[in-house]
Amino acid sequence: MNLMNKNYTIFIGTKNFTEKYYKDKNGWLKISAKGNKFRMTAEQVLNHLLPAIAGVKKNLITKVEYQDIS
Repeated sequence: MNLMNKNYTIFIGTKNFTEKYYKDKNGWLKISAKGNKFRMTAEQVLNHLLPAIAGVKKNLITKVEYQDIS
């Protein structure tokens, strides 16, 4: 099992929209609900993810998918 960041895809959203976050060879990338792409730092990804995990924003749904990429 390879536990590197590139093996995970993070989904954050509500019942009406979902944003996708993943790491490629150039760093973290966010795909917005409208399909726009934004480069992000690891700190920016955490700033989006932590409020959802902590329950500060009650309506947010988080999902993390693992794919073994070798």
